[in-house]
Amino acid sequence: MLRESITKLKKSRFSLDTLLLRFWGVRGSIPTPGRSTLKHGGNTSCIEIRWKDTIIALDAGTGIRGLGAHLSREFRSRPIDLTLLLTHTHWDHIQGFPFFRPAYEAKNRIRVMGGRGAQRGIGGSLSDQMESPFFPVGLRDLPSAISIKPLPAGSFRIGEVTVSSIRVNHPGFCVGYRLSTPAGSVAYFPDNELARRLTPEQGKVVLSDEKLTRFLDGVDLLVMDTQYDRASYSRHVGWGHGCLDDVVELAGVARVGHLFLFHHDPEHGDAKIESMLRRARRQAAMRGDTLKISAACEGDSVRLKA
Repeated sequence: MLRESITKLKKSRFSLDTLLLRFWGVRGSIPTPGRSTLKHGGNTSCIEIRWKDTIIALDAGTGIRGLGAHLSREFRSRPIDLTLLLTHTHWDHIQGFPFFRPAYEAKNRIRVMGGRGAQRGIGGSLSDQMESPFFPVGLRDLPSAISIKPLPAGSFRIGEVTVSSIRVNHPGFCVGYRLSTPAGSVAYFPDNELARRLTPEQGKVVLSDEKLTRFLDGVDLLVMDTQYDRASYSRHVGWGHGCLDDVVELAGVARVGHLFLFHHDPEHGDAKIESMLRRARRQAAMRGDTLKISAACEGDSVRLKA
């Protein structure tokens, strides 16, 4: 039996027998600071996973700047050993890396892993955005020990965390992840469009709903792209982003424990996201699902303890 709790960052305490998920960036496409996004946050995609001594960052949107500042304060003179798993190299998933403070300290070790990036690969994509005239410090000039590696075929381990990846329905090459620990499991799918509404003219299907359901089966925490509600999705079919109604149904069928609405549309303020959350919960209740649903909020921490 798993025990789950959600707290804000300022109340956060970490235990070695606890799986920690922390949201640092929950927005899609472009950062959206301002009064209308104060509750859920305006930084682009980045979440932190901790299990014992293993630290994993998922994506490097602008939210990774806050993660880096937090880690530097926590570790001080101690070295940081971190693995960054990228889903893909669209700008909103890598644009925060040049501002990731641990990359500027020689004592730290950072492993970057992901699938294919642009034509020059992940290393080229990270490097390109830091070249002059776009940024004053090049990737090769960073003093930390940075290694960039492709994802292994099949499952692999980072410390005691087992990681599996699967290619998703999103323009270019993009993957989703499932991470498993003795305390529970997390699936991270920030950019994905379910196959059920796609036609050959609207977009290539690389991941069927049936295969995705099997991949997610029984996962404790699912962080998934729900950028559009039903009305707005009809105008964006084939764009590679999730429809709220479809994702809620999928999560119920896949026996997910807790669904987090994620990759919030830059046009959606807190009021719209809360409205979508209420709709999602009504839909799950009408289906008779025991699924728990939350809208991801920047600064929230989720813990699973066996």
